[in-house]
Amino acid sequence: MAAMSQVTPKSEWVFRGLLGVAFPAALLSHFLHWPDTATFFICAVAILPLAHYIGHATEALAHRVGSGIGGLLNATFGNAAELILALAALRAGKVQMVKASLTGSIIANLLLIMGGAMLVGGFRRERQKFNPTGALAGVSMMFLALAALGIPDLFHAAGGPGVESRMMPLSIGISVMMLVVYGLSLLFTIKTHAHLYTDEAAVVEGHHWGPLAASGVLLAATAATAVMAELLVHAVEGASVRLGLTQTFVGVIVVAVVGNAAEHSTAIVMAHKDRMNLAFNIAVESSKQIALFVAPVLVLASLFIGPVPMDLEFSHLEVAGLALSVGALTLAAIDGESNWLEGVMLLALYGVLGAAFYFSP
Repeated sequence: MAAMSQVTPKSEWVFRGLLGVAFPAALLSHFLHWPDTATFFICAVAILPLAHYIGHATEALAHRVGSGIGGLLNATFGNAAELILALAALRAGKVQMVKASLTGSIIANLLLIMGGAMLVGGFRRERQKFNPTGALAGVSMMFLALAALGIPDLFHAAGGPGVESRMMPLSIGISVMMLVVYGLSLLFTIKTHAHLYTDEAAVVEGHHWGPLAASGVLLAATAATAVMAELLVHAVEGASVRLGLTQTFVGVIVVAVVGNAAEHSTAIVMAHKDRMNLAFNIAVESSKQIALFVAPVLVLASLFIGPVPMDLEFSHLEVAGLALSVGALTLAAIDGESNWLEGVMLLALYGVLGAAFYFSP
C-alpha cells in the first residue's frame, strides 16, 4: 500500500533538505565520474524523499477520487520507487539483483517494518491490538504469494536441468494468475469487505493537496526517481565490488530498504500513535503488492526490455527467507495483539537472514 504519511513541518523540511542536496549531488557524482560507491550512496539518499513524495501524492489523489480509483492508484504507484529501480536494473541485465530486491522488500516489510512498529508501539504499552480478521486475510494472501514465488524453485529442483526450457512459460502463467488474484484482492479490500479496513481508509492526513498539485508532485517525483534509479543501477556493480558485497546482498538489503522507505517510516509512526491496525496493514499490503503485482509485471515487462528475460525462480535461501517471514508474522498476528518482545523477535529474525545473505556466495 502506498504510504499514508503523517508528516510534521519539521520532518518535512528534512525531506526537502535531503532532496535539495542529494539530487544535484547525485547528478554531479555521475557526470563528473566520482567513485561508484559515492554515486550509489548519494542516489540511495536521494530516493528516500522521492519515495515519500510518491506515496504522499498517491494518498492525496486516492482521498480525492474515492476508494475504487484510489485502490487502483495504490496498486500502480504504491511501490513506484521499487518498480522503477527494478525496471532500470532489468534494462541493465541485472536480473539477479532485481529478484533479490523483490524478496528483500517482502522480507523487510514483514520483519523489519513490523518488528520496528511492534517495538516502538509497545515500548510504553503492555500490548497493542489490531483487527485479527483483516490481518490474517492479508497474511493468507502472503501465503499464496509464497507458494507462487516458491513453486518455480521446487519445480526446477525436482525436474533437474531438463525443465530449464519450461521455467519461463511457467513463470508467465504464474504471473498472469497472480495479477488476477491481486485484482480480486483489491475488490475484497475496497468493496466487498471494506468494513474490515475502515480504520485504514479513514486516516488520510498530512498535506491537503488538490488533484492538480498531487498529480504534478507524483509525475515529478516519479520522473526524478527514474533518473536516480538509472544512476544507482549504473553504479551498483562498481560499488558492490569496492565494498566487497554481492549483488544479492545489495538487492536484498540496500535496494529493498531504499525502495520501500516511505512504508518503513509511516508504519512505525502509526504504531507509535497506537494505530497498530494501520501499521500492520501498511506492511502487509505493501508486501502483497510486491509479490502479486510488481513481480508479475516485471516478468512480463522483461519480455520486451533488457537483454535477459526474468523468470520467477528464486534461490533456495530467498524462498526460505520468505517462508520464515510469512510464518513469523502469522504467529505474531494470530491473536490480534502485539507487544515489544514480538517486535524484537521479528527484528532478530531479520538480522539472522541479513547475515545469511551477507555471507552467501
